[in-house]
Parts: sequence; structure tokens; C-alpha cells
Amino acid sequence: MDELVVSTVVYLPAGEAYEFLVDFPRYAAYSKHLRDVVRRSGDGGAGTRYAMRFAWWKLTYTVESEVTAVDPPERIEWEVVKNLDASGRWRIEELAEVPEDAPEDVEAASRVSFEVSYDPRSANERGIDLPRFVSLGWVAEKIKPAITSEAERLVERVVADLEGEPRSVDLTVERRS
Repeated sequence: MDELVVSTVVYLPAGEAYEFLVDFPRYAAYSKHLRDVVRRSGDGGAGTRYAMRFAWWKLTYTVESEVTAVDPPERIEWEVVKNLDASGRWRIEELAEVPEDAPEDVEAASRVSFEVSYDPRSANERGIDLPRFVSLGWVAEKIKPAITSEAERLVERVVADLEGEPRSVDLTVERRS
């Protein structure tokens, strides 16, 4: 399994960040490769299922995910239940103090982390129309950098929407294989 964690500080209380992040269908607006997110069932809490359609290079692929646990305002966990071995979470931790480099009018701050574990080779090959002479192994190796850049883009764009305007965001990125 490969693991990726992207985190940063947002200038909001944890509760506001949580309410924003629990709305999975909005993620398609932040992603270069996520084309759409459709709620299949549920109300957004644990047990809610989503179909997420991705497009990268010459490929399109749909995975079905489920919110497995929520702990407002600190955690939203999910796992892919169809077509890929992957799981992840959003962690939101309210900071005791606002960082020194925060704008003057900021009264609260939280650390927001997007964490994902995935096995790119676990993709259901029947669900992918690979071009001739292209193997799933080749695609799995090529997509790893795209996954990292997508996670970074997602967090940066979420921060801009949460705070109401884009800003330079310091990201902490951890990768483990």
C-alpha cells in the first residue's frame, strides 16, 4: 500500500472546516482529474455512498466509496468499496493558538490533513479500457505522481474556498510506500 498525507493550516475553527469537508460532491470542483461525484445513498454521514468518476491520460475510471465513520468536528473516514483498494480520512485539529504569520483579523486556526492509503495495482482491470500495448502496471507507476499533485491541488483549493480567497498555502506532504 502507498500512503500519502497532505496537510496545512486553515484560518477557521475546526467545526467550520468539518462542515465544509463533509460535502464530498463539491470535491470535483477542486480536482483536475475527478470529473464528478454522485451521491448514491445516505445523508453525508457514515454509510453514505458516492460514485466518483476520474479521468487521467486516455483513461476514465469510476470507483464507489463509502463514508465509514465521522467524528465531528475532527474526522471523516472513507473507503473505496468497488474497483480499487483505497481508504482515507480528513483530520481536522483546532489549534490552541493562531500561528504568528496569520493575518491580523484571524481568531481561530485548524490543521487540516487529507490522508489516503491505496494500492494502484488493485484497480479492477475489467473497468479500464487500456490502450493496446499498455499494461496496468505501467499505468500504476505513472499515476503515482498524479495522485500526489491531485491531493496537493485539492487541499490548496479547499483552503481557498474555506477562507473565501486564494493565498499561498504551506503544505506538508508525506509519502510512504
